[in-house]
Amino acid sequence: MREEFRADLHIVAQLLVDMAESVRAAMGQATRALLTADRTAAEEVISADAEIDATYRQVEERVCDVLARQAPVASDLRAMITALHVAADLERMGDLADHVAKTALRRHPSPAVPAELRAVFTDMSGVADRMAGKIGSVLAKPDAEVAAELDRDDDAMDDLHRSLFAVLLRDDWPYGVETAIDATLLGRFYERFADHAVNAGEHVIYLITGQPTDQ
Repeated sequence: MREEFRADLHIVAQLLVDMAESVRAAMGQATRALLTADRTAAEEVISADAEIDATYRQVEERVCDVLARQAPVASDLRAMITALHVAADLERMGDLADHVAKTALRRHPSPAVPAELRAVFTDMSGVADRMAGKIGSVLAKPDAEVAAELDRDDDAMDDLHRSLFAVLLRDDWPYGVETAIDATLLGRFYERFADHAVNAGEHVIYLITGQPTDQ
């Protein structure tokens, strides 16, 4: 039974790593579509979101099956519950990349982001990529110190989010209300992507230490 559980746990862990890699790629591609008005890239992100959702369901089904068959306790149970939480955060991160891609598609053939905001969204994408990469890393090889770094990365995302609003709220904003609304929503998508990455990291820390992180 123990060896069977280990095999199941390995499968779940690999599914989570696959999800992390997928959401990282999705947000990167969604940003490319956003900044370059690349219709094909946006459509690929939207199609790939269904695959991320399918992987999420695989994690749920595998965990529920293990809980029913083996009734794990203590650290084994914690590993299964952590997997569900992390999968839910990763699934939401995929949804947020999908939202970015849909914004790009809605504005096609024009870029959804004016030239004045390209730099901040490029930087937000860079932070999102770094955070998703760290999630994949700590899922493949649990490391509480690396997982804890996500809080600092999130601070960088929050700073970028504030700088975006500083531009949008200027009296001389020249691009109109509709573009401002799009930019506001896009900023929220990246900010929430980072928040879910932090949540996933906190679940990994809890798995390693058995102690909840301070909120």
